[in-house]
Amino acid sequence: MSNESLPILKKEIGLFGGVSILTGIMVGSGIFFIGSYVLLFTGFSVGLAILVWLIGGVLTLFSSLAYAELGTSLPYSGGYYVYLREAYGKEVAFMGGFTNFILASSGSIAALAIAFSQILSNVIPALGGDVLSSGAQKIIAAGLIIGLSVVNYFGVKLGTSIQKVFIWVKAIPIILVLILGLFLGTQQVDFSITLENVGFAGVIGMLGFGVVATLWAYEGWTNLNNLTEEMKNPGKNLPKALVLTIVSVILLYILYNISIVRVIPFGTIVDNIQAGNIYLGITAAATILGQAGMIIVLLTMLISVFGALSGCIMAFPRVYYAMGKDGSFIDAFGKIDAKTKTPYISIIASAVVSILLLVFELADLVSLVAFGGLVFNTLIIFSVFLFRKRHPEYLRPYKMWGYPVVPIITIVMLLGVLSATLVMNVVPSLIGLGVILSGLPVYYLIQFIKKAKLKKE
Repeated sequence: MSNESLPILKKEIGLFGGVSILTGIMVGSGIFFIGSYVLLFTGFSVGLAILVWLIGGVLTLFSSLAYAELGTSLPYSGGYYVYLREAYGKEVAFMGGFTNFILASSGSIAALAIAFSQILSNVIPALGGDVLSSGAQKIIAAGLIIGLSVVNYFGVKLGTSIQKVFIWVKAIPIILVLILGLFLGTQQVDFSITLENVGFAGVIGMLGFGVVATLWAYEGWTNLNNLTEEMKNPGKNLPKALVLTIVSVILLYILYNISIVRVIPFGTIVDNIQAGNIYLGITAAATILGQAGMIIVLLTMLISVFGALSGCIMAFPRVYYAMGKDGSFIDAFGKIDAKTKTPYISIIASAVVSILLLVFELADLVSLVAFGGLVFNTLIIFSVFLFRKRHPEYLRPYKMWGYPVVPIITIVMLLGVLSATLVMNVVPSLIGLGVILSGLPVYYLIQFIKKAKLKKE
C-alpha cells in the first residue's frame, strides 16, 4: 500500500478538534463509577487503587504512542482496520472490523446510550419527577442513537463542533467538584499499601483486575485514528492530540478519585460500594454542595455520556467505510454522501446494530466489549515491529518513543491484562472470542457472493 492517498473525506479536524473528540469519548460514564470497582478489586487500599489508575494510564499512553506512529505513516480513514490489513491481511483485519461492528464498537454505543437513559432516570426524581421505566429508558437510548447519527450524517465538522462545546460544558463541573473535594475535603487519605493476609499472587491478581477496570474508563483513545484522513496535518496533530489528551485524562481520573476519598468518610465509601452504590461522585457533591451539588453532578454525568456517545457515533462508522471501500465488506458501506462527504451507509448500519444491542443490560455490554479490543490492540502494537522491518520506506512523521523497549513492555502488559480479563469474565470473553472467529467464515461468504455476482455480470 502506498504511503500517499488522495482523500475523499473533508479535512475538518485540527489539534483542538482532535483533543475535543478524544476527551469527549474518553471522559464519558467511566469517571463516575469505575473508581468504585477499582477500590473493590484492590481490597479497598487507596494507595493500591491509585497505583492501578497510574498503571492503566501508562499502558494506555504507551499503546497510543504505537497508534501515533501507525496513524502518521498510514493516515487513512479506518484506523486499526487499516493497520491490521496491512500487517496481517484482509482476513484478520475483517475479523477485527466485523467484531467491532457486530459487538464491540456497536456495544459501546449501546452501553453509552443505556447509561445516558439510566442517569436521566435518576435526574428526573431529583427534580421531583418519577423514575423512568426500563422500556422508556430503552426508547430514549434508541432515540438518542438515531438523533446523533443524523447529526453526524451532516458532516464531521458539525460533529466535531458538538465535541468542542461539550468538552467545556462537562469539564467545568467535573473540575469544580475535583477542586472543592481536594481543598475543602476534611478526610485524611491513607496512601500506604498495606494488605493483610494477601500474598504476592493475590496482589498481582488485584493489580490485574484493577487495571482491567481502569481500561474501561480510559477506553476510546483509539478512535481519533479512525478519523486520521479527516485531520489537518495528521503528522503533527495526531501524536499531539493523543499524548495531550491521555496525560490530561490520567491526571483527571487520579485527582478525581482522590477528591472523593477526601470528602466521604472511608467507612461510608466501603459501605456504599458493598451495597451497590457505585456513583460516589454524587454523594461527594451532595456532601459539599447539598442537593444542588447532587443535581449538578447528575447533569454533568448526562453531558459526559452524551459527548462520549456523539464521539463514538462519529468515529466507529469510518472503520466500516474503510472495509467497504477496499472490498472486504459490503460495498455500499464504502459510499460517501455527495453533499455531506460522510460515509452515510456505514453511519446508518452502525446505528441499526447498536439499537439491536439495546436488548442487553449495561453490565453485560461492558463485559462483552473488553476481550476483543484487547486481542486486536495487542496485534496492532506488534504491527509496529512488522512495519519497521517490511516497510522502511514509509514516511514516519512520528516515530514511537522508546522503540523497541516500550512496545515490548506494552505487549507484555496487554497480555497480562488479557489473561486477567479472561479469568474475571470467562463467559463474556468466550462469547467475544466466538464472534472474532465467526468473522472468518463471514468474510469468505461475502467474497464468494461477490465473485458469483461478477461471473453473472
